[in-house]
Amino acid sequence: MIDLHAHLDLYPDPATTTQECVRRNLFVLSVTTTPSAWPGTAALAENATRIRTAIGLHPQLAQERQSELGLFEDLLPRSKYVGEIGLDGGPELKATWDTQRRVFEEILRMCKAVGGRIMTIHSRRAAMPVLDALAAVDGAGAAVLHWFSGTRRELRRAVDGGYWFSVGPAMLAGERGRTLTANMPRDRILTESDGPFAQTEGRSLYPWDVVEAERALAQIWNVTEDEAREQLMQNLRALTSIIP
Repeated sequence: MIDLHAHLDLYPDPATTTQECVRRNLFVLSVTTTPSAWPGTAALAENATRIRTAIGLHPQLAQERQSELGLFEDLLPRSKYVGEIGLDGGPELKATWDTQRRVFEEILRMCKAVGGRIMTIHSRRAAMPVLDALAAVDGAGAAVLHWFSGTRRELRRAVDGGYWFSVGPAMLAGERGRTLTANMPRDRILTESDGPFAQTEGRSLYPWDVVEAERALAQIWNVTEDEAREQLMQNLRALTSIIP
């Protein structure tokens, strides 16, 4: 199983959650919300060969953590994964929009400068500005649009741009999420939990809950669960081969 977007450091017991991921042999991309969280989060998976730790600066924290851009740049050579980064167009964050854009654009430029990174990107209520920013910085790397919730037109632009998508049980629980997913190229989809933030039936999702996303994808694609899982593994191999 593959969880391409989980916040391992933010579970109630990060060490136990990480150990369970190892026991179940999951591939996990452990994302961070600030650069300063990266060293401790990476240490959680120090001996876990199938867990990668991404360097992030979440758009919801861009205003208060913009001073960590220098640290982000310093850490960037240590991981080929970046996230969670992006933009958030929620009305409660309107006052931080200019800072969000500046921070996101600077991170994309940093990624380009080091030869590109695999990036997991937040685009809530901001799909078009995210796509504009990605298009403006050619060579930033492979962009994975996490929990994409844009319009059909925005999805078409993302598909045409060659971007990837990660979908999880919470997204696939609704008809809109399933419809969007059905229109994504199946060879550019990966599964995610977005735990512990994402929930289903009132409980936080854990990385191993991606099995529910696998089952939903099998239904959407009209294939067996084994076939869906094999497709996802092929997709992971293709994604991870983009950046040496």
